[in-house]
Amino acid sequence: MKPTAFDVETLLERHGRAPDRLVQLLRDIQAEQTWLSRDTLSVVAKALQLPLAHVEGVAGFYRFFHQRPVGQYRVLFSDNITDRMQGSEALLNDLCVRLQVTAGRMSQDGLVSVDRTSCIGLCDQGPSVLVNHTHAIGQLDGKRIAALSELILARVPITQWPAHWFVANDNIRRSDVLLGSQLEPGQALKAALARGSQGMLDEIKISSLRGRGGAGFATGTKWELCRKAIGTQHFVICNADEGEPGTFKDRVLLNRYADLVFEGMTVAAWVLGAKRGLVYLRGEYSYLLDALQAVLQRRREQGLLGSAILGEADFDFDIEIHLGAGAYVCGEESALIESLEGKRGTPRIRPPFPVEKGYLGQPTTVNNVETYCAASLIALNGGTWWAGIGTKKSTGTKIHSISGDCEYPGIYEYPYGTSVRTLLEACGARDTQAVQVGGPSGVCLSAFEFGRRIAFEDVPTAGAFMVFDRSRDMFEVARNFAHFFAHESCGFCTPCRVGTALVVKRMDKLAAGYGSRYDVDVLLEMDKLMHVATHCGLGAAACNSLHETIEKFRPAYENRLKSLYFEPGFDLDAELSVARHLTGRDDAAAHLENQA
Repeated sequence: MKPTAFDVETLLERHGRAPDRLVQLLRDIQAEQTWLSRDTLSVVAKALQLPLAHVEGVAGFYRFFHQRPVGQYRVLFSDNITDRMQGSEALLNDLCVRLQVTAGRMSQDGLVSVDRTSCIGLCDQGPSVLVNHTHAIGQLDGKRIAALSELILARVPITQWPAHWFVANDNIRRSDVLLGSQLEPGQALKAALARGSQGMLDEIKISSLRGRGGAGFATGTKWELCRKAIGTQHFVICNADEGEPGTFKDRVLLNRYADLVFEGMTVAAWVLGAKRGLVYLRGEYSYLLDALQAVLQRRREQGLLGSAILGEADFDFDIEIHLGAGAYVCGEESALIESLEGKRGTPRIRPPFPVEKGYLGQPTTVNNVETYCAASLIALNGGTWWAGIGTKKSTGTKIHSISGDCEYPGIYEYPYGTSVRTLLEACGARDTQAVQVGGPSGVCLSAFEFGRRIAFEDVPTAGAFMVFDRSRDMFEVARNFAHFFAHESCGFCTPCRVGTALVVKRMDKLAAGYGSRYDVDVLLEMDKLMHVATHCGLGAAACNSLHETIEKFRPAYENRLKSLYFEPGFDLDAELSVARHLTGRDDAAAHLENQA
């Protein structure tokens, strides 16, 4: 059914006809009509006084938006490497056979679409799927796939499917000061008010709290720069776009510790003088939205949000939640802000930084879920207390999302400075070959490195901790990550857009058994090029796992190489041209010519 102008008009009114609400508006339209026709996008463009090309560009950027008809049921299999290790591909093929549909296409009767998507944040209970972008189902097996197919064929509404399918277990295996906290709503905020805004900022600086999103920028410095920046208003943003494959800690924090998150945002607002806060919740976690909205409403009723918070004159602050629509790059703070403004999530050129010109061009501080939780604890217990935990350069604790080849996958909180080996022992890992720390963009550690410590000065991490035993093929791990980056590139810059695609092409060539040592050399050259030439961190990190697996697990690549460079159909001139194009110089081409 094609949306009518009246349908769209109703939603336009709901969103105040504001261009910066475009992503939210398109989400709502698609929720009602399943896809976004060009006619609908034309109505939206005209109503918001935006070029149609802009609206179509936004609709085409996010993978959860559809500009052509899709099935009434849209089943997306999480395609992280840990899901594949647990048999997701076999289950996907089983479902496709049962539903008589080809992966990536809609069934002929328009009933169902089945496809793959990036990690949906259920690595501790995979394989998993996301249905209609709103309902996550984990712990899949053949029996559950059979039942799921029967429900779809019978056209049973999702709301009538077994409720226990949609329960995402928190799986908290080890708690420390954060996960073990028992703060009452408002307790940390009262302490922050008692300290005064400058006093609270001082405590954050004394704590040496660093952002938990991976980069580790000093939170106190960020807040101070934002506080001093000139603007008509200041904004507090929570980055809940937990898109790094293998990471699911923010899912648990939002599910069980939402008050701690919102309290930390309110503490930041007190320091900055902000009146408005926004949570950017990844689209894959939309099933958390209703519960989070309920917590926000309760906090308003308790006087912890709204006007004159806790009776403090002129302390007005409230929080709203925006949903993403499937884009890993929006985890980068400037891309996230672009998305909040209703645009494609393309990272901005910096400077200026968000603390100077962020959301709507105003001073903005962006921190992630775990960082705001830590800020709440610091408000209550003080900066010196937090600085006494962990190491000098990495204070406090870190929450880890552990998955893969281990007996007890789940959430583990440890002080910074804890060894990788300690985490492996705690989660019941056996015969471990490698650990990917920090997700695909992080660090791949081999067995001789398990004595290293989780800390900014040694092994930094955004929270993912994927375990691979000796039965796993580390080439396939790197190939899965390569496909992920190629799929998630925003396409803005040529080195990333083309580079990630070329990496995938070379990796697939090796996987098919047609590769040579020259292909490995080219992959290493691509790593060098993308580290220095890409627009943002996504492209720069895209080859991290590739480089480290070649360096540390070389036999996994060598086993796939042909003994000769030239086989039937080998095009020397084409290979020489590619070599020169990729490297920008002749040495790789000369190397190939010598082999001839």
